[in-house]
Amino acid sequence: MNLFQQVKTLVYKDIVLEWRSKYAINGILLYVVSTVFVCYQAFKSVDTAVWNALFWIILLFASINAISRSFIQESQYRQLYYYTIAGPKAIILSKIIYNTFVMLLLSAIAYSTYSLTFKNIVGDPFLYIVAVLLGSVSFASVFTMVSGISSKTGNNSTLMAILSFPVIIPLLIVLIKLSQNALNGLDRAISTGEIFVLLAINVITITISLLLFPYLWRD
Repeated sequence: MNLFQQVKTLVYKDIVLEWRSKYAINGILLYVVSTVFVCYQAFKSVDTAVWNALFWIILLFASINAISRSFIQESQYRQLYYYTIAGPKAIILSKIIYNTFVMLLLSAIAYSTYSLTFKNIVGDPFLYIVAVLLGSVSFASVFTMVSGISSKTGNNSTLMAILSFPVIIPLLIVLIKLSQNALNGLDRAISTGEIFVLLAINVITITISLLLFPYLWRD
């Protein structure tokens, strides 16, 4: 099989396995909804800055819970089987694509629940949705890459946190600035720089994953 067919097969496999169990995705959805409800009970009403910060905090921890298990759930025997039927680039790409789908689903549910629970104060909904989409792809690519690295060190969660920190903090700063512009309803041309930065982060992260993961996979 070529690279495209391998990626397609592996993504389909992940979707089927998740659909059969449903435990992980249901637990994450419960986490998102319950966290939004707790925030509402604690704050009732918030200003735009707090509204924005709470949303990204919820989405960040939901993404960690969803993506950190990408390689942890794969046994050594299953990884050995993958080694015989697919290349490392296909495996890491399939994980990124699958986790992106998961993050898009979680983001849609989180944004809908959050907007219904709290008063929706977004000045430019389209730009905010763009920020959420870019953030979802960024979280998926970054945490998938870090999860792949930590899986080769005994699934060390501490190492995953350390490796994620230098990338996630700048990413969150850009996302918060972009989404704050959307909340305030500013002209979209002002946010062009942040959008290009997020796109660049995604391209760089995926490129590094494709270059680095084959060396990790050999071990």
